[in-house]
Amino acid sequence: MLLVTPTLSIDEAELHESFVRASGPGGQNVNKVATAVQLRFDVRGSPSLPEPVRERLLKLAANRLTTEGTLIIEARRFRTQERNREDARARLAALIHQATVAPRTRRATKPSRAAKEKRLEGKRRRGQVKQWRRSKAGGDE
Repeated sequence: MLLVTPTLSIDEAELHESFVRASGPGGQNVNKVATAVQLRFDVRGSPSLPEPVRERLLKLAANRLTTEGTLIIEARRFRTQERNREDARARLAALIHQATVAPRTRRATKPSRAAKEKRLEGKRRRGQVKQWRRSKAGGDE
């Protein structure tokens, strides 16, 4: 079980891992051992995700999704397969956790009277500066 929140967990059967050779750190092993992890998770077909979380996750991870709705996370940061597995699972859990938080709805507000006055005063000052420049430039020529 991949624990995302105290109320949400993903079953191991829903996660599919494949191991490939990684570029980067590994020394002599880099050409011999498949240490990079490719973690696949079917977002659209997952029974573990509530519908609002699924929709937010599809938006959040849009650039990492296949056309079938499978999320692919590649981990190749570490030299060992086990640490890359942990890294991929942690990144998946963090992404799903991020999708569990519902965005706050924006409340429409109006600028205060003081804010309007300040804005208009700034516009008047700017116009006055431009008018002074115009009169000075016209008098010199």
